[in-house]
Amino acid sequence: MSSTRNVIIVGSGPAGLTAALYTARANLQPLVIEGVEAGGQLMLTTMVENFPGHLDGILGPDLMAAMRGQAEKFGAEIIQGNVTAVDVRARPMTIRTAEAEYTTRSLIIATGASARLLGLPAERALMGHGVSTCATCDGYFFRGQEIAVVGGGDSAMEEAVFLTKFASKVTVVHRRDTLRASKIMQDKARANVKIAWLLDTEVDDIQDGGKGEVTGMVVRGRQTKERTVVPVSGVFVAIGHTPNTSLFRGQLEMDANGYIVTHDGAKTSVDGVFACGDVQDHLYRQAITAAGSGCMAALDAEHYLEGIPEHLHASIQPPPATTSPS
Repeated sequence: MSSTRNVIIVGSGPAGLTAALYTARANLQPLVIEGVEAGGQLMLTTMVENFPGHLDGILGPDLMAAMRGQAEKFGAEIIQGNVTAVDVRARPMTIRTAEAEYTTRSLIIATGASARLLGLPAERALMGHGVSTCATCDGYFFRGQEIAVVGGGDSAMEEAVFLTKFASKVTVVHRRDTLRASKIMQDKARANVKIAWLLDTEVDDIQDGGKGEVTGMVVRGRQTKERTVVPVSGVFVAIGHTPNTSLFRGQLEMDANGYIVTHDGAKTSVDGVFACGDVQDHLYRQAITAAGSGCMAALDAEHYLEGIPEHLHASIQPPPATTSPS
């Protein structure tokens, strides 16, 4: 077992690396455990044009490499590994990976949320090359083009309406014959003349025509079983996100969808535990908001550590476990 750390950060996306930068500059010598998807969802993104300070845009992986290097420059230690168990009720808290066990006085959770995908073989291959899970991030690249949105909930309707600002036509594909979205969002989408509808329809495949970028999608009517090729240059998958919070169930307060509940900044229901980025944000889900909340978590952790005398760190009574969704 390694010596007890001041702060451990789980996750290495914009939130986790910003928290690492701030805690490193505060001389807290943070340990960052990258997780399965090192760098977060930006590693699946091509050009990022809405992150401040990059006039000509920057590739997602390049942005994450720069953030990682900046955090390391100031003393953050970043290790590869997947956290397998956490105990935030003990003092000091315990973090386990397959290779080692660590203890820490404070914990910053930046494990993010994973976009739900359709499960098609072409989906991952074309991610960032016409397939996207973020209209706000990528809609600008489809000006004057025909694209599709897959999904039937409020998020799908919101993305479809947003994308009509750029695309010449947006086709909404939903596997049921009725939408799940609220009436107000359905009415708003149906009133938009740029939106076409393919209900009771599933996406069987996404095509690239050998070009390495989306050229069309193959859809199938659930009743007719008829397969049709729909020419589109972009497919936006909007079937929801799953927060990566399974490690913390039963230990931290979460909302009905499994997102960690934060209050007074990045504080969670357990003292000394802070959450930032998409793991606690189901609304904005942007790199810049994740980075901002990573800063908040770092400052909150620093203030927390300043307020606890060193001799009390190992004797704090564990807080009671909080309930969480099953």
